Amino acid sequence: MPNILVTGAKGQLGSEIKELSSNIKARFIFTDTDELDITDKNAITSFIVKNQIDTVINCAAYTAVDKAEENETMADAVNHIAVKYLAEVSKDKGIKLIHVSTDYVFDGKNYKPYKEDDVTNPPSVYGITKLAGENALLEITPKNSIIIRTAWVYSSFGANFVKTMLKYGKERDELKVIYDQVGTPTYARDLAQAILDILPKLNNEKPEIYHYSNEGVLSWYDFAKEIMKMAKVECKIIPIETHEYPLPAPRPHFSLLNKSKIKKTFNLTIPFWKDSLSECLLNMGERK
Repeated sequence: MPNILVTGAKGQLGSEIKELSSNIKARFIFTDTDELDITDKNAITSFIVKNQIDTVINCAAYTAVDKAEENETMADAVNHIAVKYLAEVSKDKGIKLIHVSTDYVFDGKNYKPYKEDDVTNPPSVYGITKLAGENALLEITPKNSIIIRTAWVYSSFGANFVKTMLKYGKERDELKVIYDQVGTPTYARDLAQAILDILPKLNNEKPEIYHYSNEGVLSWYDFAKEIMKMAKVECKIIPIETHEYPLPAPRPHFSLLNKSKIKKTFNLTIPFWKDSLSECLLNMGERK
């Protein structure tokens, strides 16, 4: 029976994997910063040896995009150095490794969905540190390891756009939401299920990169409108441009990910974003 370590277990993706893991014949060990400091290589090695870990799913990340602009050292420690250590230990111990990355490694200036081998050019500290983590893993080349880039993640767990819209939508008569940033939301439960489906199929000599989000295309404005519609929240959504809502870290205007590679390689069927949003709202008790 596999012994699977899931880091960042209290986050959206880690929490969804935990929910789904009861259906998998494996021993899962879920850790967060309190249980395992992944910025300490000795701690990683000791934990993996003690628990006879043969698979690592790294969901841990410094995801405070705006705070990262002022806390580059902390963001780099989690998003880059920790990934480097996990890759080194995975290579040394012959462990499978799935690492989760982000669309923020791109600058968002494309005109068609990003493929895995498209040129990266992160404009934010968050994106720069996540790309550094990817590159470290690729350079170390542990076998049976993959990087999955995703985007616009939401869940019934943790803080996210869906919860924020519901909260403020119930408190206010109107909300201003950006319409000139385009992408596709990712329901963390769908990604969690995909990861669990992929695990037994991992068999690659060198690391591979894959893209995963739900199907479809929309703006944050469209997303907010649909959230209110499904939850039957009476709140007017007003479209605004990015420059009208300035933030410390720049966001990509175009975040569409081409998912052909992951679908073909692992025979995955990816749900449409509206279907997944409906399911999430049902789980939250917000679908009306």
